[in-house]
Amino acid sequence: MINVKRISHATFETPDIERLTDYYIGVIGLVPLQREQDRVLFVSRLGDVSVILTRGSAPNLTKIAFQVSPQDDLQTHARFLSDQGIRSSVDRVSLPGIERMLTFRDPKGTTIEIFSEKTTASPVREPTAVGPTKLGHIAFMMPDIHPFIAFYQKILGFRVSDWQEDFFCFMRCGADHHTINFAAGKSTRLHHMAFELKDWAHVQTACDHLGRKDVPIIWGPGRHGISHNIFIYHRDPDDQIIELYTEMDQMLDEELGYFEPRPWHKDRPQRPKVWDRKSAALIWGPPQGPDHARQRNME
Repeated sequence: MINVKRISHATFETPDIERLTDYYIGVIGLVPLQREQDRVLFVSRLGDVSVILTRGSAPNLTKIAFQVSPQDDLQTHARFLSDQGIRSSVDRVSLPGIERMLTFRDPKGTTIEIFSEKTTASPVREPTAVGPTKLGHIAFMMPDIHPFIAFYQKILGFRVSDWQEDFFCFMRCGADHHTINFAAGKSTRLHHMAFELKDWAHVQTACDHLGRKDVPIIWGPGRHGISHNIFIYHRDPDDQIIELYTEMDQMLDEELGYFEPRPWHKDRPQRPKVWDRKSAALIWGPPQGPDHARQRNME
């Protein structure tokens, strides 16, 4: 299998690239590194590529990029994919900090990009707006989540961190509690995308900034049960849910099999398990709002 280590960046199509560019600069605080008529590349406050926007007919997440070990050979991974009946290619790319990519598609048609070595795309000295540290995770919805869980386990080496009953699966590829989520829903689409913030004070700063920009917080602040991260959610101009979070659970040693102990854990040690709906949602904070809940019912 291909043992991915971390998520790097995501590529989105949008019908209004100018409007979404203004959002990522003025609200989220990513820094535009390359701007073209139909493509904008953003880096985080740490200088890593985080989001790429391309012009399209409708909002859509088209690509997710992951990093593997620098010792991994992309051609070897391509041969593994071929043995699994998956078409792929290894190509040189014109992406700051990354030279070569292995590219293939997952079962729902999202392009998966794999690279082994990178350098910082661009130094960013002073964060602007919210200024997240990285793209943290991406959550999808589909009527049947099980084939996708199996694919990410078998092909990309993901591990199941937790379940919310039988309809929401949280999966990790590195120490972070989750990098990819799959939730049962009426259609196959993005559920939300999340950016990591430095700490609780950074979340408060983000709340104030969203208030100044007249961007409603549709859920939060609160602390989830599953993964125990502090969170706030809002919607971007394309009506996609964006989460800003901090203090996510960490699986620092896979052999130990439990998450790094934290004062707010109720299980000691905190191991992967199946959570009920109520305890999964919140340790503290307001209940889920209707604008957040409608995501799973969208066609």
